[in-house]
Amino acid sequence: MKAVSSNNVARILVVGGGYVGMYTALHLQRKLKQQLREGSVEVIVVDPDPYMTYQPFLPEAAAGSISPRHVVVPLRRVLPQCTVVVGEVTDINHDERRATIATLAAEETGNGAIEVVYDELVLAPGSVSRTLPVPGLAEFGIGFKTVEEAIGLRNHVLGQLDIASSTRDPAVRDAALTFVFVGGGYAGVEALAELEDMARYAVRYYHNIKPEDMKWILVEATGRILPEVGPVMGRYAVRELRGRNIDVRLETRLDSCEKRIAQLSDGSRFPTRTLVWTAGVKPHPILAATDLPLTDHGRLKCTATLRVDGVEHAWSAGDAAAVPDLTAEPPAKPDEPRPLCAPNAQHALRQAKVLAENVAATVCGGMVQDYRHKYAGSVASLGLHKGVAHVYGRKLRGYPAWLMHRAYHLARVPTFNRKARILAEWTLAGLFKREIVSLGSLENPRAEFELAAGTGRHNEAS
Repeated sequence: MKAVSSNNVARILVVGGGYVGMYTALHLQRKLKQQLREGSVEVIVVDPDPYMTYQPFLPEAAAGSISPRHVVVPLRRVLPQCTVVVGEVTDINHDERRATIATLAAEETGNGAIEVVYDELVLAPGSVSRTLPVPGLAEFGIGFKTVEEAIGLRNHVLGQLDIASSTRDPAVRDAALTFVFVGGGYAGVEALAELEDMARYAVRYYHNIKPEDMKWILVEATGRILPEVGPVMGRYAVRELRGRNIDVRLETRLDSCEKRIAQLSDGSRFPTRTLVWTAGVKPHPILAATDLPLTDHGRLKCTATLRVDGVEHAWSAGDAAAVPDLTAEPPAKPDEPRPLCAPNAQHALRQAKVLAENVAATVCGGMVQDYRHKYAGSVASLGLHKGVAHVYGRKLRGYPAWLMHRAYHLARVPTFNRKARILAEWTLAGLFKREIVSLGSLENPRAEFELAAGTGRHNEAS
């Protein structure tokens, strides 16, 4: 790819291949089909991964209900008319319309990063995990934001059952069977609920482990969990989890996890080999490396048209953007800012469509429109056949909410291919038993070969 932009070609640079990035490029591909075919428009999508991860299905992938490869969507397959670059944008100079990209090839050859000149910029890098300076967190914490982390956590949990089953040391056994999750949002609650379900099923195949031997602990700094589904459904979720012997600690923080001991703000101490951190997200660091206006929380200041406030030819949506919510009640005082759209998947998917239409209209000389969407509600899974939902004012719980959760996300996952595969896996899962195999060696596939080559193990007689 050359670092120059032809005067006859309108180059649209999409930074990020997640919800907003992929769907924006997908809609642009449809809206500008003729221009892309003629070569008068070029769409470039840059992301560190060659796929988009459908994050609402990560808990089910961790529990083994869905194959990991079915929760990711290959960008090159769904964006055949776009140029997909696997790399990371390290710097953006919007005054010069120039972005610096560090690619895998640049790392290998040492030739440095490449520069791309663009005409329209769509910044949708998403968010990253928000960590706190908790002693021991960096050494022992496990994230839950990528498919690699989800599958690694599944292997880890099953590995802990193997450790507990094969040791006679009560301290090691107790630590292996103690699982601490920090964060009571969607990621934390759904991951804990799905994995507890899986582990409860798995221990029936261990002769010396019972379900009551395991300790599952959810730590939340505020007074409720799942705030998106409302206080009533949040309280029901707490009762449901506690009814499964899950220890829910509200208004409690993790003070330390040094030496694999989770020290909580209420004075409790839990030796544990599993600490999962899902306590929020923060804007991607690339936003701070731009010359674009940011809010106090590090998100891009945007107008209702999804254009960066006061900046021409720069657009954003999703987690990276602070977009005013036109459907919310206006502020009491004229000088107060409008409420912002929540940084969730529901807004991101709908913003991407409006964003693509506005960028296409700008390129083709049309009119832009405001983003306006009234929040429909939320659904959350609490494990197999259990869930909570608050949709259009109606509250659901148990099996109906779980069914709605699956139906909603099945409808939203991209491509018919993925929908069919996921539906087939759910159908088969209802007919056959769960898979409880840990493939931890996948995380270090050369370990066996290195051991054999380095120590002489498996050497054949000469």
